[in-house]
Amino acid sequence: MAAGNLRVVPIIISFVVAGFIGLFSETALNMALTNLIENFGIHETTAQWLTTGYLLTLGILVPVSGLIMQWFTTRQLFNTALIASIIGTFIAAIAPSFEVLMAARVVQAIGTALLLPLMFNTILLIIPPHKRGRIMGVIGLVIMFAPAVGPTISGLIINNLTWHWIFWISLPLLIGALIFGWFFMQNVTTPTKPKIDILSILLSTIGFGGIVYGFSSAGEGGGWGSTTVIASIVIGGIALALFSVRQIKMKQPMLNLRAFKYPMFTIGLLLILVCMMVLLSTMILLPLYLQTSLALTTFAAGLLLLPGGIINGILSPVMGGLFDKYGPKWLVTIGILILTGAMIGFSTITLETSTAFIIMYHIITMIGISMVMMPAQTNGLNQLPPELYPDGTAIMNTLQQVAGAIGTAVAISILSSGAEGFMNTVEDKANPLNPLLAFTEGVQDAFIFAIIMAIIGFVISLFIKRVKVEHQM
Repeated sequence: MAAGNLRVVPIIISFVVAGFIGLFSETALNMALTNLIENFGIHETTAQWLTTGYLLTLGILVPVSGLIMQWFTTRQLFNTALIASIIGTFIAAIAPSFEVLMAARVVQAIGTALLLPLMFNTILLIIPPHKRGRIMGVIGLVIMFAPAVGPTISGLIINNLTWHWIFWISLPLLIGALIFGWFFMQNVTTPTKPKIDILSILLSTIGFGGIVYGFSSAGEGGGWGSTTVIASIVIGGIALALFSVRQIKMKQPMLNLRAFKYPMFTIGLLLILVCMMVLLSTMILLPLYLQTSLALTTFAAGLLLLPGGIINGILSPVMGGLFDKYGPKWLVTIGILILTGAMIGFSTITLETSTAFIIMYHIITMIGISMVMMPAQTNGLNQLPPELYPDGTAIMNTLQQVAGAIGTAVAISILSSGAEGFMNTVEDKANPLNPLLAFTEGVQDAFIFAIIMAIIGFVISLFIKRVKVEHQM
């Protein structure tokens, strides 16, 4: 559909506001984990499920989004996504127990799972290729800025109010976004209502759900050797393999995997997965480290992470503009190198590390992320023909959430096993300093995982090339 027939700016504003609050939820509770562990009497690996469960829901639902977008109009999906987010946020705001809060997070995630692919697909349809970098940069404000400032805003809220207010404050903003979208959102696609393949949906759910559940369970008591972990990952892997074979053989697949035939799409996707694993593991490790090892208040910890979040938000549209002008090559490769350097810095943190050091390396992390995410994503999607846009956005958003869940779970499990290993080596277990030293050692180990992921990302970045867009709008 031509952009000239649409009021493009109100459509983008509707998505940006709604998406910001949806993605803010991904990391908003990280700063409240310590409070929730105390309030509900739960273990840190159980509390981690408030983030991982959210991502798990996205991982299960987003693959189906390509099909859903062909069944319903843009307005119908936008309104449904916002209503689900509002209901989930309200339940979370009044949650009296961990179980109710967990259920609320799942309902919230349903809204985000519908909104994210819809946002990307709509942008691809209404914005011509030569302008997409800058617009994707604005969307980058949502994708990266919201999770980045989540801990800061929630830290400020928790310092003055209870964790419930993280949701009470989000609620009117979501209602406002729904009202705004109700008036200004327009339909940009015509539903074709393709045949629904129940087996594909089932295999997708078991596949993505099993893998995320398996990795997430590794942080629980049994560790990586537990039957639950191994069985979940193996069953998930088999289901995904069967799902992939079925999609390739079908005339009208639920998720068209032919998008992987386009090399820049695949390279862009791999780079995004690396960034999500590094970013979300960092965003769960830092609040825990700041509050446990450095004994900072939630507000002080949140404040330390604010400069990086702000700089990331400012740089996203700038990087989008540079991408439009110069392409992705140097932006992405240099960005990954910067990200690797930041992870190396974080792997050296101790009980004596200064807050200035944390602020500086968090800023460096966010600069690196902003240089990689949007250019890699836009370049990859630009190579796809328009008929593959719903599938390309669904694949990217699905695997992005799965990677985030895996990164979070692996980081937490490495932290736990590192701390446990340290405590097994000390003689005086009653010394109150030893648990802090153990926790810090666990954090250092987890950042070594992030370094390895960043190095893999650097190797991948060497193969990225600018896409020549032949399919104009």
